[in-house]
Amino acid sequence: MRFWVGAYAADSGAAEGIGIAQAGDADSVWASGPLGTAATAVAAPGSPSWIAAHHTQGLLYAALESDGTVQAYRRTGETRLSPLGAPIEAGSAVCHVAVSPDATHLVASCWGDGRVVRIDLDAAGRPSRPTIAAEAADPYDDSQPEGSISTGARVSGTVVPDLAEAARALRDVVGEEFSHLVPAYDAVPETDAESEEAAAGARVSRAHQAIFLSGGLVATTDMGLDLVRFWRSSGAGLRLVHEVALPKGSGPRHGLWHPSGHLYVVTELSREVFVLAADVTGRWRTVSGQPLLGTLDTDTAAELCSGRDGSTLYAGVRGSDTIGVLSVRGAGETLQLTALADAGTHWPRHHVVVNDTLLVAGQLAHEIVSLPLDARTGIPGRVRHRTASPSPTRLLPMR
Repeated sequence: MRFWVGAYAADSGAAEGIGIAQAGDADSVWASGPLGTAATAVAAPGSPSWIAAHHTQGLLYAALESDGTVQAYRRTGETRLSPLGAPIEAGSAVCHVAVSPDATHLVASCWGDGRVVRIDLDAAGRPSRPTIAAEAADPYDDSQPEGSISTGARVSGTVVPDLAEAARALRDVVGEEFSHLVPAYDAVPETDAESEEAAAGARVSRAHQAIFLSGGLVATTDMGLDLVRFWRSSGAGLRLVHEVALPKGSGPRHGLWHPSGHLYVVTELSREVFVLAADVTGRWRTVSGQPLLGTLDTDTAAELCSGRDGSTLYAGVRGSDTIGVLSVRGAGETLQLTALADAGTHWPRHHVVVNDTLLVAGQLAHEIVSLPLDARTGIPGRVRHRTASPSPTRLLPMR
């Protein structure tokens, strides 16, 4: 099986652009075979840290994080891509892009300025007309109207550092060589007003991911303001319908829509997985949460993915470099941590399950590794194969 590989490029990492990895035979539906990497599919110096595929047109869309743009690519061969049209302006440090189920638009999330952006797609998949959604407001700001946002209760006793403190701790862990890859949570703003806010510990919006749900809803995470926001999409843009606030300082990063109707959200800073559900009126709320016990205070959670039958979730943790294994209980409303397994690589930024194999992108190890999954428990075993891959941040199975 082959995979497109998103990565940080030469200006902030080591890759030339979007890469290709192969596990076993190229046309196999299994990924348990030996790993290897091919030449770069297309040069993308703007750092394609996240990539997503069009459902039918053979196109890829990349969030060029350093450039703040979204670029479409056309497949021109088995292992080659070429740009389709001009890049679309999104926002500062755009870090995620998702394709709508009907392939009529994209939603881009921008870590740098908190923007959530709807981008139209025409019938051929060509992007155009970005529309910026309503900006987020801090649910823990006393000036917000009471009852405007649902809040969730803390489910663990974790003491969560603020973003600046977390950034400094992460740089101490990864060392000088990789410190430039740690997000600049502690960067000093340029304006005097912003500097005063930062000195006072002001919180800022950090959009991180969009997840398409059933019934036409879109959920987005805001890591800086601890929000999960719910939207309706139309040609006019995204309309905010509801927000759920997770515990202050938790840092919701990525989410996963489950067939049970629940939305699972992993928090980067508090290293927990929360379960969100809609009530009979359609209003979303937090119903439970599971801390990733055994992780370190300086760790940060990254990706969340599902096993092949939806009964097991896998949460990556950077720092201690582990994978939290969670069992889905009841009707999906409860998660139970069953294991904290070795990721087999350093800084597991992204991972994906393919049948009996977990593939992990070790961003700071500059490699991809494969781990076998126990058929009964779903717990990852020791590394089966590994291959060099410069600063990988996203693994996307080819279709």
